[in-house]
Amino acid sequence: MRKLLLFTITLVLMLAAPVQASDTNTVKATIVKHAISMGVDPAIALSIAKTESGYRHNARSSHGAVGVFQLMPSTARRMGLNPYSLNDNIKGGIMYYKMMYKMFGSMELALAAYNAGPGNVKKYNAVPPYSETKRFVSKIMADYHQLKANPDPAMRAAASAAKKPAAVSSVPSAARVSAAPVVAAPVPKAVKENELSTKLERVDETPIELEIEASSLAI
Repeated sequence: MRKLLLFTITLVLMLAAPVQASDTNTVKATIVKHAISMGVDPAIALSIAKTESGYRHNARSSHGAVGVFQLMPSTARRMGLNPYSLNDNIKGGIMYYKMMYKMFGSMELALAAYNAGPGNVKKYNAVPPYSETKRFVSKIMADYHQLKANPDPAMRAAASAAKKPAAVSSVPSAARVSAAPVVAAPVPKAVKENELSTKLERVDETPIELEIEASSLAI
């Protein structure tokens, strides 16, 4: 009985443990890296993170949303991600925005869906008339335009790194080709995102900064 009690207490403490904190520069650099790799404008990704958490990975909302992109643990699980991991939290937020952008074809509507859910955006065929959602979209768009005019150091660093010429390998090209491992062809990304988008849409829609039912992407 005592062992069971100790196990229960330990499990509760583990689940209640705060999200690991990371410094702002590391968070921004990670956001920019994943945004670029996922085909999303780093400026919009940074703007969403700033509004959602102020780039704080240890942020938690009263509704239970966690991390830089304020993911609900249940939503993150449906996406196959761990919201308490900095990388997964960031990838989840960007992925959700990206799906919403593809669904609505507009940055403003994608952001509105990120906050209030895609169902509410479809219902009004516009940014829903919720004061919180309107403030959310307005704040992020203002930050986005500011970053486009004055890029964050993390964005400049990534752009500078991309301009550097790739190192030339001394290994003969034929040897490099023959040594390349054979990898099974992955499932097309579009298929995965469409399937995930369908699953997430089945979740109850609630206009809140918390239920990250979708992902935003400013392309």
